[in-house]
Amino acid sequence: MIEVVVPEVSEEVKQLIVSYWHFEEGDHVDEGVDVVELATEKATFNIAAPSTGVIKEIFFEEGDIVSIGDILAVVEEDEE
Repeated sequence: MIEVVVPEVSEEVKQLIVSYWHFEEGDHVDEGVDVVELATEKATFNIAAPSTGVIKEIFFEEGDIVSIGDILAVVEEDEE
């Protein structure tokens, strides 16, 4: 399992809001494709899938507040 983690965006930003999930649990994603959009007071940005596979679990819903380092979801990698 590969974790989708909230990255550090700047030294000032400690918390963000999950604004939109592009996929749901059970959906197949390709590495590099945007899976979730996060927002701060000043900007929004997307986090891409860290690997190709299936989203096994999403830990936060749209509207939830998350912190740097939080695990947003896990992706089960495709077997080669």
